[in-house]
Amino acid sequence: MSDESTTLETVEEPDVPGRRLRPRLWRFVRFSGEPAAIFTASRLGMLLVAGGLAHVQHKALQLYLTRWDSAWYLAVARTGYPHVIRAGVGLPAQSTLGFFPLLPLIIRLGVDVTGLSYVRVGLVVTFLAGLVGAILIWWLLYPTWGRLGASQGTALVFFSPGAFVLSEVYTEGLLIALVAGALLALRGRHWAAAGVLAGLATATEPLGIAAVVPCVVAAVYAIRLRREWRSLLAPLLSPVGIVAFFCFLWVRTGNPLAWYVTQRRGWQGGGLGSGIYHEVSGVLHTGFLHPDYAVKLTSLVTAIVLLVLFLRRPREASAVAYVFAVLFLAVLSPITGVSWRVLLCAFPLIAVAGARVRGGWFLAGLGASALAMAAVAFVSMAGNSLTP
Repeated sequence: MSDESTTLETVEEPDVPGRRLRPRLWRFVRFSGEPAAIFTASRLGMLLVAGGLAHVQHKALQLYLTRWDSAWYLAVARTGYPHVIRAGVGLPAQSTLGFFPLLPLIIRLGVDVTGLSYVRVGLVVTFLAGLVGAILIWWLLYPTWGRLGASQGTALVFFSPGAFVLSEVYTEGLLIALVAGALLALRGRHWAAAGVLAGLATATEPLGIAAVVPCVVAAVYAIRLRREWRSLLAPLLSPVGIVAFFCFLWVRTGNPLAWYVTQRRGWQGGGLGSGIYHEVSGVLHTGFLHPDYAVKLTSLVTAIVLLVLFLRRPREASAVAYVFAVLFLAVLSPITGVSWRVLLCAFPLIAVAGARVRGGWFLAGLGASALAMAAVAFVSMAGNSLTP
């Protein structure tokens, strides 16, 4: 632990009644302001980009915040899932069956409670989820890296290029919050809480399946070292979300693999594991002139560099397991590969890199990352040449 974190523990503070009664809660609230400010600043930056585009192109701001998959998640919230898997390939086969349910369900509940529009509720939900995720990542980092390292790691995550989707109606903010919460629960040996949070993550998006792996790893360690059989609650509860979703689709459509079939027909044509091949071959043919190929290949190279930093000294086995599970699922994808959004979901990679690097090197990296986030957001929002 760094000297600064030690100072944080020992500094005298005013004698506040709330702190006397609930010292842990007071400390959590007091120091969570830093990650909250970091996250809010990153979202204001993205609003500037989207607002600038809206002004130049004379369009409504919300059009830039509800593009690509945002429209699908909002459609699930509005209309639910169909009873039939569409035939064909490409556009004719696309339907809401290709998207996981947790974010749309929360949006639908928010609309029913508040009476606000689906778009407004969706943007509020994604903002709040990202805010919670930032706070939890900070507390994940703090015990090892201290206050400065925790703030730096959190900043690099939320100013990373893929973080621009946290200003749209996307699942990444919710996934990060749930997985970070599950990792914290595993660290504290709160097995049921970890399993429930991981289970919700598996109902959020396909990469959420990776949340099962750290639960299994943590349980194996707990049983081997302490014969803590209660730890099995975490891996047993962790797949509940995706199992419930697939069972629902089975009843709904008659096919438990309706999500997989829809994705393969509508979006993910090609062989499993061919996404990275397409990235490399696309760059070789276009010479970095095609934004989609160039950005995804750059993210792949960045992932390799971050992985080296991440593994330079032993980390918590559960976090390492989660990172490798996310990367493995990404490599299996026929079209995605290791994109910036994938790196965002594998947030411990970015967070540890930010916590490790200090001084001018960190500031230079953070500045470059923030500029890349703005550039990726601009190109993605402005046209159809770069998929998030």
